[in-house]
Amino acid sequence: MNNKNISITKMSGEKDEFDESKLKSSLERSGASDETIFYITRNIKNILFDGISTKEIYKKAFQLLRKSSRPTAAKYKLKKAILELGPTGYPFERFIGEVLKYQGFDVEVGIIVKGHCVNHEIDVIAIKDNKHYIIECKFHSDQARKCDVKIPLYIKSRFDDVEKERRKKPENNGKIHKGWIFTNTRFTTDAFQYGNCSGLGLVSWDSPHGNSLKEQIDKAGLYPITSLTTLNRKEKQMILEQDIVLCITLNRNPDLLNKVGIKHSKHKSILKESRELCRK
Repeated sequence: MNNKNISITKMSGEKDEFDESKLKSSLERSGASDETIFYITRNIKNILFDGISTKEIYKKAFQLLRKSSRPTAAKYKLKKAILELGPTGYPFERFIGEVLKYQGFDVEVGIIVKGHCVNHEIDVIAIKDNKHYIIECKFHSDQARKCDVKIPLYIKSRFDDVEKERRKKPENNGKIHKGWIFTNTRFTTDAFQYGNCSGLGLVSWDSPHGNSLKEQIDKAGLYPITSLTTLNRKEKQMILEQDIVLCITLNRNPDLLNKVGIKHSKHKSILKESRELCRK
């Protein structure tokens, strides 16, 4: 059977045709060499069958890439690494806060803010110059799950209540106030339409083009601890419980590995991968 005619099954359950160029592009974005891309693509094409899942293709590509270069494999698994920040959304909120700090914002995470009608717990507040952003972080542990229109409708009502209270203070005059929603998955078409119409900013895994969550992470080199292939699931959770979400934080404080009780024999390989991953 020609590879072009092979049907693959997406995470959502939808069917699509296998596209070799998409596989090559994802490997290229991770920093894989041309030789490695050719090798992996050839191997993937050899295992294809009609109805194969994208999950199975990803798993095989990741295994082959990890043998070639762990830091490259860590970049390739970025989407899965973000999913591993769960099961609660708090590490994701901290992660988004760190991404915004890199962009020059003063950031607060998990803040109670007085609204005109009621108080609100805001995931992230980000301030830079005259810009004041109120941000809701919607974390999903299921990659196929999308944020529907109910999410921006709900967030807009909260933002309006907070903004109405802020307008009472003269020092807030002339400042730009805006509500944003960050998600690690995607928004439905209706959610995007409402967000754009109402003035909310929407950032998902792969949109808006040029400033998606994936692109913001790559530009900053701020990879989550969960990206590291040298750490097992338990070790990742031990580090997250110390409120450490970034590889770069580990690079600057290698003693954290001792603090959480990770075997000394693993320190060198963990730090090597982490430093290479964060290198621009």
